[in-house]
Amino acid sequence: MNKTADLSCPDADVFNPSCPARAVLEILAEKWALLVVHRLVAGPARTSELRRQIGGISEKMLIQTLRRLERSGFVTRLAYAEVPPRVEYSLTPLGASLSGPITMLDHWVEGHLQDITKAQHDFDNRAGLSSGLVRRE
Repeated sequence: MNKTADLSCPDADVFNPSCPARAVLEILAEKWALLVVHRLVAGPARTSELRRQIGGISEKMLIQTLRRLERSGFVTRLAYAEVPPRVEYSLTPLGASLSGPITMLDHWVEGHLQDITKAQHDFDNRAGLSSGLVRRE
């Protein structure tokens, strides 16, 4: 059975749990989806290329991520009729419009990583986590 989005949310609202916008946000909030979209900014890629370039992603997770992105219209899959079979993934115009904010987010994280790491370290020290103690509240 093919599920169709509930379009009972005429004004997209990610804060409304029954609005389909929440499901789209859920897809895009997944780290692998963000990394796949960021990588595809450089152009079409085969699954093997994506796996090599996106460190730590398993074949299964990559395929699942690509399917979710394709289903939502961010990625297109092009299968070539040749032997051996070849499949390439690329961003759709919708995916390309999303790539700017994702790339900016990735660059922001990279540029602020030291600040974030320091904040985490300071928090852990205050919470007693660095000595193996965990405070319960």
